[in-house]
Amino acid sequence: AFFIMCTKTPEFGEDGTLIFADSGLNIDPTAEEMAEIAISSAASFKNLVGGEPRVAMLSYSTKGSAGGDSAAKSKQAAELAKQRDPEMAVDGELQLDAAIVPEVAASKAPGSDVAGKANILMFPDLAAGNIGYKLVQRFGGAEAYGPLLQGIAKPVNDLSRGCSADDIVGVVAITAAQCQIAE
Repeated sequence: AFFIMCTKTPEFGEDGTLIFADSGLNIDPTAEEMAEIAISSAASFKNLVGGEPRVAMLSYSTKGSAGGDSAAKSKQAAELAKQRDPEMAVDGELQLDAAIVPEVAASKAPGSDVAGKANILMFPDLAAGNIGYKLVQRFGGAEAYGPLLQGIAKPVNDLSRGCSADDIVGVVAITAAQCQIAE
């Protein structure tokens, strides 16, 4: 599951729009599952947002700056996604600032085709993803649409218990668009 995040910061993502995955379904995905979620999220990004997807596998570490199982999982997920879809722009492990801020990316991840310009943020687990989307929504004033489900035959989406009427209208519109794309 992912959220489409429409932020008030056009310098990030695709004119302020990003996908946050998985922020609504998989509690602790494996590296293999993260790779598949990234590939599905890239396709969803192309279909729903437009533009070229650039996936950052997020971590508390950038390019080996810290150790640990979670950082290793994000790095492995990026490698697996690249093997499965060599055309996809994916990199990791990346800290959030290295993923979206060009100046930080130049310092922490020089030469990356994703760092500093990611528009899909892949979180290492549901806790991080769910907390992340709610922080951006509540503190940053972003519009959050989802969770939008992927990998099933027909469009199926959900809503947070804290959603507004505008959120419902937005998710219904996205679901209708998904149905048209699927035809």
